[in-house]
Amino acid sequence: MKTLDDYFNQRPEEYLAQLHELVNLESPTSDKASVDRLGARVAEELRKRGVRVEILPRQHTGNLILGRLPGVSSEHRILIMCHLDTVWPSGTVEKRPCVVKGERFFGPGAADMKGGIVIALAALKGLQDLGLSPAAEVVLLFTPDEETGSLASYETIVEQARQSRLAICMEPGMADGSLKTARKGVMTFQITTTGRAAHAGADHAAGVNAIEEMAHQILALQAKTDYNLGTTVSVGRIDGGVATNIVSPNCTAWVDVRVTVPEERKRIRQEILALKPRLEGAALEAKETEGRPPMPRDALMVETFRRASQIAARHGLHLTEASTGGASDANLVAEFGIPILDGMGAVGGGLHATDEYVEIRSLQERAKLLGAILTEWEF
Repeated sequence: MKTLDDYFNQRPEEYLAQLHELVNLESPTSDKASVDRLGARVAEELRKRGVRVEILPRQHTGNLILGRLPGVSSEHRILIMCHLDTVWPSGTVEKRPCVVKGERFFGPGAADMKGGIVIALAALKGLQDLGLSPAAEVVLLFTPDEETGSLASYETIVEQARQSRLAICMEPGMADGSLKTARKGVMTFQITTTGRAAHAGADHAAGVNAIEEMAHQILALQAKTDYNLGTTVSVGRIDGGVATNIVSPNCTAWVDVRVTVPEERKRIRQEILALKPRLEGAALEAKETEGRPPMPRDALMVETFRRASQIAARHGLHLTEASTGGASDANLVAEFGIPILDGMGAVGGGLHATDEYVEIRSLQERAKLLGAILTEWEF
């Protein structure tokens, strides 16, 4: 009888072909039809693996795909999280076709996270072909809007995670293959300043310049960055004014905030929402538009990684860990104290960049690791 090691080591071309197919099924978050087309293809593959599939419809985003696979224990549940959407607009593959260079596969969305989907499907097929059952019921959740904050998916993610004893996030691993045991939390704010329009030459003193007001706010916001605490505040975009000869009556800025601990998230949010105008006659409004809590490397995270490392070692794999400033749906799960393994997807680099790639060998290695965790995790 073949072992997990023998099985997954013999199928690199199979996984590469599926990755090529899924990357070519472009799925930008804003294109519901495209995301649903990919979702339908994933659902088809899940059903082939004995997974009971449910489609959770959404009106303004792609639909969610929820799959269930019975396990040895019906009392416990393992959640596997994937997202269907990418940051790349339709037509990107035509401009930048998939290509293999040496040991790497290049393509838009290959690492983030079509590779993770391939690995999840490969692990399930491996268990099916080997006649193995997972240790617990496996719930697979494929969401359509991770790249824009998971607003349409949040309630389902939390609902499924809170019923699970282990969550596995198929986001890509670090470039060196490390799992992610700490992530910064992220918040996005929209700041709007309002002034009073006036002719810049004939009646300048009668105006209140909203751009000037925003300049004061930008300096105050940027000054909240504290590298020692791991807190960064970045004004990434501004828009304002009517014409060069008009004292600006309006200005809007969008602010990105990253924090490492929940306490800092609370403090920064309170300070930004409490901003006051500096200029007489100006008005200011601040609102939070998106956010994910931090995923700290706490005792539970350390223990979860240790257990995964032991399983990996039994199959000739060495796991390392790292932290990242990016956020994902893993942040949402960690907030509720649920054990999580993050970065279980493909190993690669160039995320959200034109040189995005996957280390081809990582597809079979991660599929083997996922298969081992699903069958060997103890509750």
